[in-house]
Amino acid sequence: MALLDAHGTFPMPRADAFPGASAAAWAEARRVDPRAFGPGDAWELDFRCFAVRRPGGRVVLVDSGIGPAGSPAASWAPVPGLLPGRLAAAGIAPDDVDAVVLSHLHEDHYGWSVTPDGVPAFPRARYVVQAAELAALAPGDSATTYAVEPLRAAGQLHIVDGGTRLAAHRGGAVTLVPTPGHTPGHQSVVVDGGRRQVVIAGDVLVHAVQLADPAVRYFFEDDPDLARLTRRLLLERAGERGAVLATAHLNRPFVALR
Repeated sequence: MALLDAHGTFPMPRADAFPGASAAAWAEARRVDPRAFGPGDAWELDFRCFAVRRPGGRVVLVDSGIGPAGSPAASWAPVPGLLPGRLAAAGIAPDDVDAVVLSHLHEDHYGWSVTPDGVPAFPRARYVVQAAELAALAPGDSATTYAVEPLRAAGQLHIVDGGTRLAAHRGGAVTLVPTPGHTPGHQSVVVDGGRRQVVIAGDVLVHAVQLADPAVRYFFEDDPDLARLTRRLLLERAGERGAVLATAHLNRPFVALR
C-alpha cells in the first residue's frame, strides 16, 4: 500500500540534480512520469512510504517520510508530512506496525520515526537499519540525534548486516536486500506473496530519468559508480521476474517492469 506523505518541488533544477542525462532519457522520463516536470527546469516529486500488510493484520512500514514541522527535513522538504493521517485512513494504528524498515538515513525517510516529543511513533515496532548505514553517519548527523539515539534508548533499534528475511508466511516473505550507492547502507525491500513480486526500491532511483537510463547520476548519491551498478542490477533482476517497482519519489507509486 502506497502512503503519500507529501508532494513538493525539489530545491535544485532537474538538470543540475541529474547531470549528463541525454535528451532521449529526458523524453522517456517525461512519458513515464509527466508530473515530475514542473515549470522551467523544476523537478516535482512525491515523498512516499509503503505499508505491507501481513497475515494476522501486522504491518511492515517502509520508511517514515519527512516528518512534522520541526523535523530535520524542514529545511528543504514540504513539512509537515501527512503520514499519520494516511495510516489512520488506511485503518492502520501505530500499534499495528511491528517493523519499520528505514531504507536509509536521509532526512526525508526517517521523519515520522519519532513523535515531536522524541519517542518512537510506533511503540511495538523494531526499526530496521543496515549496520553499514549507521557506521557511515558523521558525528552529530541529525539522523543520529533525531532518530537513532531515541530508538536505541527505547530498545527498538534493530541492526542488520546484509540480506535479511524480515518476515515469512505461507507462500510469501518480506526480504531486505542491500542496495548501496545512494548511501553506504541503503536497503530495498522485496515483497513476495501476491500474484507479482513487489520491489520497494527506496532511493535506488529517484526520478524516471534514471529508469529510462540507469547510468544517469543523481547529484546526492554517495558513490555514483556503485549507485549506477546497483540500479542496473536491481532493475535487471526485477524485470526478469516481472516485478512491480514501488517508488518513493516518482509521481506514480508503482511501475510494472514488464
